[in-house]
Amino acid sequence: MACARVPLDEQEVTEPRGPLGRERTLPALHPDRKEERCFVPYKPLPNDSSPPQVEEFLEHAKFMAEDLEWLLALPHDKFWCQVVFDESLQKCLDSYLCHAPRGLDPASLPSSPAVADMQRTLHRAVFMTFLRMATHKESKENFLTPAVFGEIIYENFLFDIPKILDLCVLFGKGNSQLLHKMIDNIFTQQPSYYSDLDETVTSVLQVFDTILERCGLQCEGATAMEPLKLSAHSQPTAMTMSQQDLVDLVLYLCDSTTTIHAFLDIFPAACSSFQSHGFLNRLASFYETVVPDMEKAVRKRNFDDKGLQEDLWKRVSHSCRRMVEIAHLLLQHTCLQPILEGAENTQTFAEELLQYFTSFLPEKRFLSDYDEQFPIADDISLLQQALPVIDETRTSYLLQGVESAWDSVGRQRPQGRIQPKSPPAVPVAQGAAGGSAAASGDFKPLGGALCPVSTAELESLLSCIRDLLPDLGEGFLLACLQEYDYNSELVINNILEDRLTPTQMISLNSRSNVFDDDEFDVFHRDQVDKSRIWRGRRKGESAREMLNDKQHIAEQRARYQTYETVVDEVVVEPGTSAANYGLDDYDDEYDDTYDINQVGANDLDQDSLLNRRPFTIPQVLRTGNKQDLDNEESEEEEETGQFVQDPALLRERAEARRAAMQQRKGYRPEPPTNVVGKPKGQGQTLETYLDRRKKEANKSRGANHNRRVMADRKRNKGMIPS
Repeated sequence: MACARVPLDEQEVTEPRGPLGRERTLPALHPDRKEERCFVPYKPLPNDSSPPQVEEFLEHAKFMAEDLEWLLALPHDKFWCQVVFDESLQKCLDSYLCHAPRGLDPASLPSSPAVADMQRTLHRAVFMTFLRMATHKESKENFLTPAVFGEIIYENFLFDIPKILDLCVLFGKGNSQLLHKMIDNIFTQQPSYYSDLDETVTSVLQVFDTILERCGLQCEGATAMEPLKLSAHSQPTAMTMSQQDLVDLVLYLCDSTTTIHAFLDIFPAACSSFQSHGFLNRLASFYETVVPDMEKAVRKRNFDDKGLQEDLWKRVSHSCRRMVEIAHLLLQHTCLQPILEGAENTQTFAEELLQYFTSFLPEKRFLSDYDEQFPIADDISLLQQALPVIDETRTSYLLQGVESAWDSVGRQRPQGRIQPKSPPAVPVAQGAAGGSAAASGDFKPLGGALCPVSTAELESLLSCIRDLLPDLGEGFLLACLQEYDYNSELVINNILEDRLTPTQMISLNSRSNVFDDDEFDVFHRDQVDKSRIWRGRRKGESAREMLNDKQHIAEQRARYQTYETVVDEVVVEPGTSAANYGLDDYDDEYDDTYDINQVGANDLDQDSLLNRRPFTIPQVLRTGNKQDLDNEESEEEEETGQFVQDPALLRERAEARRAAMQQRKGYRPEPPTNVVGKPKGQGQTLETYLDRRKKEANKSRGANHNRRVMADRKRNKGMIPS
């Protein structure tokens, strides 16, 4: 035997050969090392089995279990030689995967304890065989090279996608973790299985098309492969096909949906392959088309055996539930899970999830069934917590579409499924697996006195918000900034979409009123003068009562009585304050004219004239200012004396100004124009074209006296028909 810690695919063994016992060296994996043993295939127990059939099944299953136990007891090298080179073993395992009872099959309920024990023993032996076949390293001494292991299982068809799907259906319940490790190791060591999985997804979509065709339902939208020919014969529908065809179709649908769900539940990495083929949209369209038709056929058709009808209804309901769960698994692992884990491009995953929900809106039946099992409002609430900047209008539209779907199918939403209002935007929940810190940023204490931003930055944030929301107070905006970690964009978004926390909503909704604290404010006063409150129009007083009312005279009398007595001198009694007699009031007789003079402010100035008049330039030193001043004064006197200036003088002044302007700029005569141009057929110059255009544009200044403009104006007023 080869030395230890060498891969099995590199080991060599020496064995005797022939009657003479000559030794020969062979690779550890060689067909001659296979044991000659015939593995019997699996035969299921019939539904209505007789005692001899039960005895035959027990004996047959016992042989099969003993063979598998013998196989599992082989050493590592012998086991792989038997697995790779024994075709009867592969037929035995394949027969069990094909014919073993599933969860809804009647054979899954054993008729006797002996059958149940034997079925359980055989089930475990088959599972352990596949588990050992999917393990490339059993110990430090017994292992295969990963690359060679992947090649062996792929080239010898030890595993393929249909086998993996059957393994998930048969052994997924209770062994999901082992199956996940097993399938993950197969796909890791042999990536070629991913390409096979892509082809399998295409086959599954063809299964949907086949069911639609068998039910007489034409593919619509994305499932339409080719237009229906007018000469084609009409297919039988679920109501008109034979009973056996309907049973086969329901079993086919149930088995397909159960298998896909089990595979995606155990191996979530395959969800991306399904999504790359648009599987989710096809599934929703298929559900919307097929399920109502099948339910109607099972419910309304006449069955001789009521038990068969109940079994078909159970399988149709099971298929519906599995299809909805498949859709949820695809959304969970391709959209929701990356958001919870704080992956990069979280906004992209959220947008993809909303896009899928939007595509579900036309599929009313599918949408209502999905919302019944997995409320869409919960997923949207999760998105709003993870991404506070999500479009509130879009989410509201989706929730209204879900309500419309429930109304369209004529069903009432179960209690406890009422859509909640949009929750306040908060950071990602701390329970998310590693995603909270990445999505919401580092946590900062908000309740303390320490502000994480500087004063200048805080003023900048406040001014940025108040530019858009000038009616909000500074204190309220400060509280919002503290609540949302000083993120001005988040504050503006939550205020505009009414998604503030309850505390902030209360402070925002408490408005002041101009009538607060007045005499009729019952919210701040315990007693109100009800005599001044009446309902409707107040009854007016009669003319006699109004004339007899002398109250205003009494009020005027009290006012004039204060002016009757004038006291010049008041004797102040000892011990009384002068304030009681008004002696501290302002004395109106005091002369305060010179109180504002600055005494001693100009003591350093020796010339007393500086205090009386400002300094002026002597007339000898002036340079013509007096003459100009005299001229201005005389002109002002002349202008004030004239009522209307002389028109001749005004014309002379205008002519003088015009001459001065022409003298400065020079006289420029109008440029010559040439609108005649050359004779016809010889072409015209650019100057001729420009002159003609100028003449056309300005011809209204000439002899027509603005007739064209006024005619257009008259026509525009509607005075004549145009």
